[in-house]
Amino acid sequence: MQKMNNFGGSSSSSSAGNMSSNGRQSVEEIKDDDQEISRLAISTFQAREEEIERRKMEVKEKVELQLGRAEEETKRLARIWEQLEEMTDPLRKEVANVRKKIDMANRELKPLGLSCQKKEKEYKEVLDMFNEKSKEKAQLVSTLKELLAESERLRMVQLEELSKHVASLK
Repeated sequence: MQKMNNFGGSSSSSSAGNMSSNGRQSVEEIKDDDQEISRLAISTFQAREEEIERRKMEVKEKVELQLGRAEEETKRLARIWEQLEEMTDPLRKEVANVRKKIDMANRELKPLGLSCQKKEKEYKEVLDMFNEKSKEKAQLVSTLKELLAESERLRMVQLEELSKHVASLK
């Protein structure tokens, strides 16, 4: 602001000497004045922005410092709380550890049980398919035996007929 006031004062005195015969500033002088005012306003705005940014960083650093202290205090209080808990029941921590291990075992058993059930179901399905195919095979073997027996019987009949036919030729 002071720069603008100083500029305005010095500008009017310098421009007063540069006035044309009818008492007006030339267009070029007005443009120069406007440009100088714009530059001054921009530099003032930038200076203010830098000051705001600097203050913002200071506040941010203070907040981060406070957060760090708060974290340390939280950790310290958590340790004190843990010590208080241990004082109530000396075996409480051991009991809690055993309970955690039991919970972990239960969590591990659950998917294993599901996997076992799934595999049992798959096993039953495959066993059913196996039994079905075994029955089908047994039927096919039986049919094959019947066909072979029939084929053998028919060939024997043909052989006997051929033998009779050969015997009748003698």
